[in-house]
Parts: sequence; structure tokens; C-alpha cells
Amino acid sequence: MEILKKVHSRNIVKWAKNKKDVYVLSADLTSSVEADLFRDTYPDRFLSMGIAEQNMLAFAGGMAREGLTPFVHTFAVFIYRRAFDQIAMSVAYPNLPVKMVGFLPGVLTPGGATHQAIEDVAVMRALPNMTILETGDATEVESVLDVAYKVKGPVYIRMLRGEIPRLFDPAEPMQFGKARVLNEEKKPDFVLVSSGICTEEGMRARLALADHGVKITHYHISTLKPFDHPEIMEAIANSKYGCITFENHSIIGGLGSIVAECMAEAGPGKKLYRIGLKDTFVHGASKAYLMKEYGIDAMSMIALVEGVTGKEYGIEEHDLAETYTPAIHSDAKAEAL
Repeated sequence: MEILKKVHSRNIVKWAKNKKDVYVLSADLTSSVEADLFRDTYPDRFLSMGIAEQNMLAFAGGMAREGLTPFVHTFAVFIYRRAFDQIAMSVAYPNLPVKMVGFLPGVLTPGGATHQAIEDVAVMRALPNMTILETGDATEVESVLDVAYKVKGPVYIRMLRGEIPRLFDPAEPMQFGKARVLNEEKKPDFVLVSSGICTEEGMRARLALADHGVKITHYHISTLKPFDHPEIMEAIANSKYGCITFENHSIIGGLGSIVAECMAEAGPGKKLYRIGLKDTFVHGASKAYLMKEYGIDAMSMIALVEGVTGKEYGIEEHDLAETYTPAIHSDAKAEAL
């Protein structure tokens, strides 16, 4: 597996070269959100707003009114928890092109409940005019800026940083509103719908289960709002057991709820099984530990499939495809968060 470092840091500098309307705003976490190279390259288009996220979002709204395109950078929790009123009234209500780049979504940080964005999709998708994107690998980090920039209104991005795997072909960038079909079966046992870092875990589980005859159609979702996928509903209707959603977020209000709402309206007549955080805050630990502890890893999905099918496949951790675990301390990020 190819592992890339500081993908966003290099990409935004290259991408924004001839986009003079693009500004980067940081809330005193510049190197932590891979905005330092942009600051050094385009100092006239970089604004350090200090630890004042409410002011930063209101200021970004003002910039957008003047024809600029601000890309707000900070940890995800400090965007929507700190500045929700400013986002609602100064950005979403006037439908302004403020792009909010939120780092460390879900369990990607050992910083504990104060730093883990576990309900951000639920909160932000309730806002009218808001678009929500989530990156799942290096290819999507490289292409998400194009997608966000073309959206006329506000965009919230769940962004990856540090050391990131490349799961998808660079020739197949993220596309707005389009699901990636990672595997397709004519008569699947399950339809798996995953997002973010849980897509790699879903791929690992799917490959291991395939060796035991379990057929899974797998969709990767990068546009969480808007969500309009009749093809997924059709696949669920044609499945044997139903749909599994798999997300690095609470099962309340995130991908599981999104798919549940669509299934309720479409009426495919199949069950939904949600893998995600179960109405709980998360304590501080490594990503690998937290994914296992809170049941959002490949083995958790395998256990769910075994429970639904009533079969035990004898799959162990060592049977799964290898995955890369970054060190807590690394030159690819500014701190151990």
C-alpha cells in the first residue's frame, strides 16, 4: 500500500496557485492542519485568526460577501462546536462560499472528547445550504478541493492529514454526489455503504468474507450531503440480508441515519445494520485501539455478518489484508494528536 505524507499541505499550494480569490484562515493551528506551507508560499493570502473560531467564521462570511473564497482550517470540533451560530447565520443562511476544512474527524485523535468530532455530520447536515464532504484516502484529499470549490455555497470537509494511504486510483478523483463502486455483486448477501477511514476497514472485511462465500456490494461515500443514490437503494432491495453502514461517527445522525432515511422513503424492504459509535463519547487512545474498542474495525464488521448469517467463519485478525498504522509521534504532523 502506498502511504503519502502531508498530502493536503502540498496539494493546496499547487491547487491555489492561480486562484487569487482563495485565502486560507487558521485558528492558531497552522502547522497542525497542514496550512504552514501555504502560509509561507502565499503570505498575502493567509490569515492567522488566533484561537477565536467564532470570529474566524464570521470574518470568513464577510470575505465571501466580498467575492473571496476563504478556506477555514482547524480541527473539526473547533469549527462546528465553537462557531455553530456564526456558521448558521453568517455562512449558511446567506449561502456563502465559505469552505470549512475540519481535521481529526471521529477517532483519528487520541485527544479525547474535547478533540474528537463524533457528531459533526449530524450537526452540520441539519443546516440548510450546507454541503458535507469526507475524504477516505490520499486520492480524495488531492481532489476534494476541486469539488468543494465548485460548490456555490458553504462546504464542510472531513479532512485527513499526516500519513495517508492511497486506496483509489489517482485517475479517478472524488466526484460530487457520486458513490465509488468498490465491488459489485448481482445478487449480494449484503450492501456495504462506508465513508472515511472506515472504507479501508470495510474493504479488509469484505475481502476476508469473500473467501468464505459472502457476497458484498461495496459503495464508498464521499458526499454525505446531498445524498441521492437510487442505485444503492436498488442494490439493497436485491440483497439477501440488507445494508450495512460503516462510519467514523456516531450512528445517530451520520451515514447510518442518512441511509436509514433514504431506505424509509424508498422502501426496499430490507434491514439496516449500522456500524459506528454507539451514542457515546470516546476516550483518548490510538486510532487502532479506539476503532477496535468502539467496534468500528474490520473484525467488528465480520462479527456483525456472522451474527446476521448465523455462521462462524473462523476469520482472525492475521487473516485480514495488512493495514498501515502511523506512529503517534511523526514528522508528518506537528504534534501527537
